[in-house]
Amino acid sequence: MKIRSALEQDVREMMEIFNYEVRNSTASFAIQEKTYEDRLEWFHAHGTGNHPLIVAEEDGRVAGYACLSQYRPHEAYKKTVELSVYVSPDFRKRGVGEALMQEIIRLAREDRNTRTVISVITAENQASIRLHEKLGFSFCGKMHEVGEKFGRMLDIVNYELLV
Repeated sequence: MKIRSALEQDVREMMEIFNYEVRNSTASFAIQEKTYEDRLEWFHAHGTGNHPLIVAEEDGRVAGYACLSQYRPHEAYKKTVELSVYVSPDFRKRGVGEALMQEIIRLAREDRNTRTVISVITAENQASIRLHEKLGFSFCGKMHEVGEKFGRMLDIVNYELLV
């Protein structure tokens, strides 16, 4: 498995991974699938400054991706980023998510413009919670019934890592 910066040619595969989660899980609170144009705009909002976008490549395919995005629009938050990690169902339970998170954390630590990495996780996503805790993230709180998907109200938990 190779971890590298995402390229524009990866956008379609990253979109397919994300849209799978939109259709099948509560990992994302998105309800509508993203179009290629949506994801291309998202792609161009990353890759510079303290907003890296990386992929795990295996056998010539994008196995998963991770990014650091703007946490909030106000200037005081500029050193805080939000982490997102998605792994293709075809590559789960192979260490892809952990490898992506380790690399994105390394990039955050090297960037003097990043101080805090935030993750907002659906409370029922125990695998993600365990991985965040394994990699040193601290639990910051739980918010109840903040999202609705598949006819259910969903809680979120917040985790942070000071880098």
